[in-house]
Amino acid sequence: MNETIFTHRPVLRDECIQALEIKPGGVYLDGTLGRAGHSREIARRLTSGRLLCVDRDQAALDAARERLAPWMDRVTLVHGSFGDLNAILSAQGVPLLDGMLFDLGVSSPQLDDKARGFSYQADAPLDMRMDQSAPLTARELVNVYSQEALRDILWRYGEERYAGAIAGAVCRRRADKPIETTLELAEVIKSAMPAKALREKQHPAKRSFQAIRIAVNNELGELEQLLQAVPGHLKPGGRLAVITFHSLEDRIVKTALAALAKGCTCPPDFPVCVCGKQPQMRLLQRKPILPSPQEVEENPRARSAKLRAAEKL
Repeated sequence: MNETIFTHRPVLRDECIQALEIKPGGVYLDGTLGRAGHSREIARRLTSGRLLCVDRDQAALDAARERLAPWMDRVTLVHGSFGDLNAILSAQGVPLLDGMLFDLGVSSPQLDDKARGFSYQADAPLDMRMDQSAPLTARELVNVYSQEALRDILWRYGEERYAGAIAGAVCRRRADKPIETTLELAEVIKSAMPAKALREKQHPAKRSFQAIRIAVNNELGELEQLLQAVPGHLKPGGRLAVITFHSLEDRIVKTALAALAKGCTCPPDFPVCVCGKQPQMRLLQRKPILPSPQEVEENPRARSAKLRAAEKL
């Protein structure tokens, strides 16, 4: 068996397991299976318990059968998106869970597989789908969406300050011929940016590629849908752990968990609560847990990771 299967260390591994407080007989969900690093740590701590592993990438599920082979008697692999949490748990006959984990980073195999079209540093067809059966590709988005829609995507999901110029450059280029590959798109993006932006440390196409990937996969919409569903599927005392990798994700998670912990939505100047909403979750930490300097040194992709965790009341 490939050695990388066992040497892969998932981001914030020990911190996630500590936050979840795994019970040997508990029922858990890893909603972002990826390379199964977190799932391995959960599964090996179960005896009579059960672990549902969800991923929208069929390749990840196929690889996990080997990586989780010693524990497949307690593991169920599910092809789907965590945004469909209600439907997934209903289909599996699991109304309530003892814990849920969501690692929102794009898995390394997806990034490293040039054919998937996530990278601005390797030439490949414009794809960026996490679920290869999904209809919308980056090629369609780039070549069909209006200039206004492209600008909005680049600004909203990439916080790209040159969104307008880049959207305009994309539309001018595709009017001549469709933009087909990742390097073609990266060159168009670079051509629209001023010289000072090209001298920045990060690649000039990084924010735009992030934005397009998020839009293609509806990542933030799925996240918001998930966070609304979570409280209804955790047992009292059940734990939620979410790892984010950029400010847009973290803002959504932070805001949603704060609202679930607060309960009341009445204006602050109201003398008494009239909405009747009660807190549903308890925050386990006020601030997010960050990777240690040693972890960042060993795995630079962990640098921007943040873990937020909460407990169902």
